[in-house]
Amino acid sequence: MQTQTRYYTPEEYLVLEEKAEYKNEYRDGEIVAMTGGTTNHNEIAGNLYAHLKFALRSKNYRVYIGDVRLWIPRYRQYTYPDVMIIQGEPIYAEKGTTTVMNPILIAEVLSPSTQNYDQGEKFMYYRSIPELKEYLLIDQKQYHVMQYTKTSENQWLLTEYEDKNAIITLNSVNFTIPLNELYTGVSFENTES
Repeated sequence: MQTQTRYYTPEEYLVLEEKAEYKNEYRDGEIVAMTGGTTNHNEIAGNLYAHLKFALRSKNYRVYIGDVRLWIPRYRQYTYPDVMIIQGEPIYAEKGTTTVMNPILIAEVLSPSTQNYDQGEKFMYYRSIPELKEYLLIDQKQYHVMQYTKTSENQWLLTEYEDKNAIITLNSVNFTIPLNELYTGVSFENTES
């Protein structure tokens, strides 16, 4: 016997999300609970956010971490990227300041349960954002970062970093970070398999 999936409007989702104890994503009618983060996930996202926030503090950029929601109208998706950079002022999806639409950079720390989605469908959704220039996927189980950069021909170029002494250079903003600083406080001994 099949169970019927309940579909929600974006407006219904937003009402429910305001009252929810935990964050949920909205995927074109479906509400999907977000998995809890690990300490490694938190360390990596926090390290990237802190370094970006400090480096861009007097420039015309906004750096956001995990709690700011992103609306992707083309695919009817609400999601919470781990780290986002917006150039200039945020464009808000509705009244209030909880949902933005115009990041130039998105970074996701990969989790075993979401890494295929983050690298596949979610990246397709993100690519529909006109302002987006860069996408970082950061592995929490080993030194490994995939950096996708949008070229002037609207193609996405992949650069991978696996050496802990490598230096990541962003193209969307003037910023570099050594891989070992991105992974400060991370323990690979206690990671999920």
